[in-house]
Amino acid sequence: MPLSCGIVGLPNVGKSTLFNAITQAGAESANYPFCTIDPNVGVVEVPDPRLDKLVELVTPKSIVPTAFEFVDIAGLVAGASKGEGLGNKFLAHIREVDAIVHVVRCFQDENITHVNGKIDPLGDIQTINLELILADIDSVDRKIERSRKNLKGGDKKIAQEVEVLERVKAALYEDKPARSLDLSDDERLLIRDLHLITMKPVLYAANVSEAEVADTGSNEYVQKVREFAAAENAEVVQISARVEEEIAELEGDDKAMFLEELGLQESGLNRLIAAAYKLLGLYTYFTAGVQEVRAWTIRQGTKAPQAAGVIHTDFERGFIRAEVVSFDDLSAAGSMAVARERGQLRLEGKEYVVKDGDVMHFRFNV
Repeated sequence: MPLSCGIVGLPNVGKSTLFNAITQAGAESANYPFCTIDPNVGVVEVPDPRLDKLVELVTPKSIVPTAFEFVDIAGLVAGASKGEGLGNKFLAHIREVDAIVHVVRCFQDENITHVNGKIDPLGDIQTINLELILADIDSVDRKIERSRKNLKGGDKKIAQEVEVLERVKAALYEDKPARSLDLSDDERLLIRDLHLITMKPVLYAANVSEAEVADTGSNEYVQKVREFAAAENAEVVQISARVEEEIAELEGDDKAMFLEELGLQESGLNRLIAAAYKLLGLYTYFTAGVQEVRAWTIRQGTKAPQAAGVIHTDFERGFIRAEVVSFDDLSAAGSMAVARERGQLRLEGKEYVVKDGDVMHFRFNV
């Protein structure tokens, strides 16, 4: 199942327009708040020129790119954590995604209403962040209350859980997201079941007008978003949702010509997908044969047996060895046979940590 990013923001900031461009799924988009109620889900291919090169080298019968899931979550408003604007339902949808793409309106357009009556990117961000923090405070408070009742049994794990929750609570009450805490992997594991919204990594999408799509320096709204994001080590992708919607309708030379006219080397969506991939710490490895060339998604730090398990659990269970060649070496060699002659095709065992761009063939026995 693809990993997912939830697209969030205030109403009428361009979330559904951006979603339409990402997936070409036709999610309803209109100039009034709460146009989106149930989340629209779309799976999009992750652009990767290495896949195209492997197809040239192998000439397979089929090609399967890796995929990423985007979820268009309805616009939040002040009071969402208390149920305003169907807030509880919306917040529940955010809990289910792996990361958050926070769309921020950075354009003026008198024909598109703003829920607060003015363009204020930092105010918009703070409104959303506050609601997410309040929702997490409610979850943490209830969990602490339940856990404290079980402390009488002297369970050390529960005691550790309460200690971590108290630290998280203190940060939330200072208007800091849970992800701002330097928690260890074990501490994160203790509170994983809470699915805290503010623990999720965030990427900001600064939505600008069509006229500013290639201008990365003059929009003062975007600069404010960049400064805010820099303070929390987050990334900002400048994008025009309307332009991306037009680009998504084009193919081949028409698409290339349109990008050139706009002064762009690639679509903003490609940059957004790449940034989301990076945000979640993801790598791509490949399998390549005459039947199929395919890209597979793994977390950074994944070892060979677990990478094999992404294909099928039997591959992990019966893992013996992996034949591995880097994409760069294979591309330079021109074929697997030449890469083997050059000694670039290696046999790796269970402790091998898969690298981004590895081309792999697994040996297993079950």
